[in-house]
This record gives sequence, C-alpha cells and structure tokens, in this order.
Amino acid sequence: MPAPQSQRNRYADGTYTATGQYGGGPSFITVKATLANGVITAVEVIPHATVPRSLELQRRFAAAVPRVVVGRPIDQVNVGKLAGSSNTPKGFNAAIRQIRDQAAR
Repeated sequence: MPAPQSQRNRYADGTYTATGQYGGGPSFITVKATLANGVITAVEVIPHATVPRSLELQRRFAAAVPRVVVGRPIDQVNVGKLAGSSNTPKGFNAAIRQIRDQAAR
C-alpha cells in the first residue's frame, strides 16, 4: 500500500545511518535504512556487542528485523521484542528516530 501523499513528501529519499544506544552498558547497534517515498525499502543492523550472549541476540535481531520493517512507512516503525531480544529493539527504535530526523524535509 503506498504511503499517503503528505508522508511521501515528508522525508527525503536516500540511505541513512544512525547508532542507537540502549541499556545500562551502554549497548549499541548501528542501523542503515534506505527510504523511498517515506517507506523503508532496505534495512541493515550492525551489531557491536562484545559479550557473547548479547552479540548473539543482536545478530538474531539483525536477521529478523528486515521482515518486520521493510515495506512499512518509517513513521509506523516501532519494533518490540523480536527474535528473543527485548533490549536491542530499544536501540533500533532510537536509531530509527535519528534517521527520521536526518531524512525530514
């Protein structure tokens, strides 16, 4: 379903990168998202954890998140617990907020 006209004009097309922090560590991930007409057309999550269990959760999240967000308007993206990870989505959502700000016209 195409994005409404007002949303299509709200964000500049392009590829944006942001780092989202979360937790008390702090832990963080880098998110690279491509937008077209306000819709996420591609997303990549780059894990940065150094603790093996955290890295595993970040990698599982990174593998699962494209199925959840690609094809959706960026304004509607707010990921909850996914692939067993309840904290990584907080970093992802923080990065998406930064990307919205970067892409805003």
